[in-house]
Amino acid sequence: MFQEVKEVMKCWGKSGRCRTTCKESEVYYILCKTEAKCCVDPKYVPVKPKLTDTNTSLESTSAV
Repeated sequence: MFQEVKEVMKCWGKSGRCRTTCKESEVYYILCKTEAKCCVDPKYVPVKPKLTDTNTSLESTSAV
């Protein structure tokens, strides 16, 4: 009758969520303790993303 609810792990203060795959509207900048990605709305990240693939780290695009 009741569904089991998984506790959501938050990151980046409380602005991000730990996920294995980020949503299209999110980017990741760090990893969570579980090695999942900390998926955050880009407006909360200190670098402006130039990404088309939301599952690419922002750090990997800023190193030129």
